[in-house]
Amino acid sequence: MMRRTLLLGGVAATFGVGLLVPGPAPAVAAPAAGPTPVLAYQATAAAMRATGGAYAGWTGRHFLTFDPRGDGTAVEVVGDLTTADRIAVIVPGVDNTLANFTTGLGGVPRRAPATQARSLAAAADPAVRTAVVAWLGYDPPEGVGLEAAREVRARAGARDLALFARWLADRRPDARITLIGHSYGAVVVGLAAPSLPPQVTALIALGAPGMGADDVADLRTGARVYAALAPTDWVRRIPQVRLLGLGLGTRPADSSFGATALPTTGVEGHDFYLSPGTASLAAVAAVVTR
Repeated sequence: MMRRTLLLGGVAATFGVGLLVPGPAPAVAAPAAGPTPVLAYQATAAAMRATGGAYAGWTGRHFLTFDPRGDGTAVEVVGDLTTADRIAVIVPGVDNTLANFTTGLGGVPRRAPATQARSLAAAADPAVRTAVVAWLGYDPPEGVGLEAAREVRARAGARDLALFARWLADRRPDARITLIGHSYGAVVVGLAAPSLPPQVTALIALGAPGMGADDVADLRTGARVYAALAPTDWVRRIPQVRLLGLGLGTRPADSSFGATALPTTGVEGHDFYLSPGTASLAAVAAVVTR
């Protein structure tokens, strides 16, 4: 692990960069230790204006971090993080980049981390002060290939996700935090589990090929673990093997893993878990706000 400092609109944001992350894009764990979320929002807005293009139009939203280099990274907040009693962090999977963070992979909005965060925020109990974070703070694999079958990028992302969770816990020590990993993002969540602060009370794996573990006990966490895998999700066809550095562990939706199953009525494949009208979205919202 080495340390880098990225200047965002005059605010120095120090973050960890996993040395094993392939490609030129650094992973951004969290804003600098000192600035409040509001200061971070101002700094990232300035960086977006300086970058220009489509990113200049994002300045009215709330980003804790933003880095357009390489495939890019971004961490967006939906809701008021400074008053939230419940915080959900969505970690996306393969092929997510800064370029499709808002538009979605293949131009499909439901695949976009930004859209998923807004759908979850809208489904949350309005009586509970909730903030939802779309955390593209790592460099996911490109496509369902060799990198997606290995934990290398997930381990680098897990280190930064744990740092981000601790950053949240330091600022909202009385809030409950839920980490939600979709697809390969669930591997990131699972590998981060042993290093998470106690404020993280729930981990959710959606459409997950694994969590880098054989079962819930192997995650070494006090958080409750939930999983959802739809009958029509192609992830069911991925072999559960570990050989020569390949393999992501047991599917968390398998009964042997020990996670609490979430309903999947209305989920039509791999990318619908956080879509409005699905039983999975309602169940995830209930876990977040419990």
